[in-house]
Amino acid sequence: MTTDIIISLLGILLLLILGIYLLQGKGAMLIAGYNTLPKEEKEKYDEAALCKATGKLILSFIAPITLISLGDLLQMNSLMIAGGVLLAVLIVFGLIYINTGNRFKKNA
Repeated sequence: MTTDIIISLLGILLLLILGIYLLQGKGAMLIAGYNTLPKEEKEKYDEAALCKATGKLILSFIAPITLISLGDLLQMNSLMIAGGVLLAVLIVFGLIYINTGNRFKKNA
């Protein structure tokens, strides 16, 4: 039981640190897909804005993971289900938001 709590807290702490780092406009090398683009393609994107959006998305994952952890700790399946559904919704929304609309392309 205590091991589960420690692992959950470490995961939340890692997400918090990563989210804050990305919110500063740094860490583009951690964004899958962007870091594999050729240099010419990377220059077409606003790297700081992409990092900030990804950081916000990662920070939003803390709430559902906390719900799942609390549900496990308190033996409340409803909290775990709510956290799982919220996490799935955030992932789908984030992927659609970040990958559509050319929001992060620089204006030429």
